[in-house]
Amino acid sequence: MQRVLIIGATSAIAQATARIIASRGGTLFLVGRRADALSAIADDLRVRGAVQVETHVLDLNRMELQSEMLSRAVETLGGLDVALIAYGTLSDQRACERSVELTLQEFHTNALSVISLLTHLANYFEEKRHGTIAVITSVAGDRGRGNNYVYGSAKASVTAFLSGLRQRLHPLGVCVLTVKPGYVDSPMTAHFKKGLLWVRPDSVARGIVTALNKRKNVVYLPRYWWIIMKLITLIPECLFRSLKI
Repeated sequence: MQRVLIIGATSAIAQATARIIASRGGTLFLVGRRADALSAIADDLRVRGAVQVETHVLDLNRMELQSEMLSRAVETLGGLDVALIAYGTLSDQRACERSVELTLQEFHTNALSVISLLTHLANYFEEKRHGTIAVITSVAGDRGRGNNYVYGSAKASVTAFLSGLRQRLHPLGVCVLTVKPGYVDSPMTAHFKKGLLWVRPDSVARGIVTALNKRKNVVYLPRYWWIIMKLITLIPECLFRSLKI
């Protein structure tokens, strides 16, 4: 029976992942900003088979409160086996270009607050010498693009941080999983035109659970995004700067 902390539990991918964990008899501690949404999700997970579900309301940008949240999760569940960070905002690139304040705010949410959390989690799991830290980043972090480089650079920062964290914690038996989804059809992307590369949150959630069970290091979801991003990163900068992708 796994004891799982899900931070950003109201996101579509997080909810789908939690449903799988609940169906397998896990215990969950859900963190998010909206008490009503957390309560509804918790009730659903209990029906689906979760042994225990607890909730905690927190704006993760309040970094000074993150340590308290983690302590409560550990105390409530009697320890942690997995921590999944699944929150973020999809930056309005054009608005960020016009506003230093908004750019820094987006970077704070998508990078700095996550890095703060990871520091707390790494120290906890380092002491316990077991467990898994998983973070949903994005394929957007593999290369900066003109139409989303504020979002992409924040995700790239987290990805690089996770790489270093993985090297630090691997000798201690702690797994660090970087999850890189491609296009996901969710409320956050409701205004985007959908195409063949788009998948539902449930598909990504299944990939996350499989990667957790196999103690993977990095996973692209769906897997074909590894090929796509490998090709994109191989394009020389002198050509890439003129492309509209």
